[in-house]
Amino acid sequence: MAPLDGLTVLDLTRVLSGPYCTMLLADMGARVIKVEQPGKGDDTRAWGPPFLEGESAYFLSINRNKESVTLDFKQPEGRALLDRLIANADVLVENFRPGIMTKLGLDYATLSAKHPRLVYCSISGFGHTGPRSTQPGYDAIMQAEGGLMSITGAADNPPVRLGVAIVDIVSGMFAAYGVAMALLARERTGRGQEVDLAMLDATVALLTYQAGNYFASGTVPARLGNRHPSIVPYETFTASDGDFVLAVGNDEQWRRFCAVAGLPDEGRFTTNRQRVSDYDALRPFVADQLRTRSRQHWIEALTKAGVPCGSVRNFDELFADPQLDARDMIAMVEHATIGPLKALGIPVKLSDTPGAVRTPPPTLGQHTDAVLRHDLGITADAIAALRRQQVI
Repeated sequence: MAPLDGLTVLDLTRVLSGPYCTMLLADMGARVIKVEQPGKGDDTRAWGPPFLEGESAYFLSINRNKESVTLDFKQPEGRALLDRLIANADVLVENFRPGIMTKLGLDYATLSAKHPRLVYCSISGFGHTGPRSTQPGYDAIMQAEGGLMSITGAADNPPVRLGVAIVDIVSGMFAAYGVAMALLARERTGRGQEVDLAMLDATVALLTYQAGNYFASGTVPARLGNRHPSIVPYETFTASDGDFVLAVGNDEQWRRFCAVAGLPDEGRFTTNRQRVSDYDALRPFVADQLRTRSRQHWIEALTKAGVPCGSVRNFDELFADPQLDARDMIAMVEHATIGPLKALGIPVKLSDTPGAVRTPPPTLGQHTDAVLRHDLGITADAIAALRRQQVI
């Protein structure tokens, strides 16, 4: 058994934050029914190239372990079907702009009156309270407005957005965490509750020690490139043939690093406080020595000495690492139209009730007939009529 076996999640989300949340729940055993717009589906189905047999690689990356049902719930017949699906669900996840679900009568207050055990998760840009609650939220905007871009990039260059949509991903992770906590609470109280997840809140939560430093000093953090504001040396250096990261986390590691690098353990750099304060002198002192040998030389010698370090690897190098195979971080599933399809594995390893990559991302509406037939008892003739009416 997986932890969420037997639970049904109704997924009314699209793009990244919501689908990532529901994928995490599906990975841990929940049955996730993804409700999509007939003829169009999740916006990310059109995001590309690349496409594989007409399927967007973007969509494929965040929608495994789900069933796809196409349903226009703005039509009366579609709304009736959605209401029946909600009645069977333990969790509903949506990421519409605040106010839209209220207009549709699908907000938490309305649904919880009929279904008191329902856990209702809403993901939005700014949350359901506050003066900006009705504004839309997008990852790049949140990285900017949430302070993240202001501390990302080189000091003398413009702010930089991270190479993945980190706010969307973290919002999905926090949302899945909130759903799990609400389900745990339901076991004790018998009642569901609303999980109100704002992308801005999730971004601010990422600031951690940078925010702590600001609260303590009142100094606005600056962009430092790959440098750490409180630990030195803790950044990227260039060897004779490529870049690697050196992460000296304490004074003992510094002494070991100096021994391996053949550097004198000068008194002015003995403590981390000294190294942070005298960074401008220390940086070339270290960098000039590291340029003299290959990246592999330094990584092997420093690792043997217990000094944390690692190569700056591209994807070819990363996915050739046998450690990923050993940790089941590359999965293979059989897609309905693509055939064998690689997917990322599940990072959370539970010893007794592990999750699993069970099924591939669905094609649009792949499970509509099966869900209507088996879950709602609708006949084949009635399903055909709904399809002619473009309800499904």
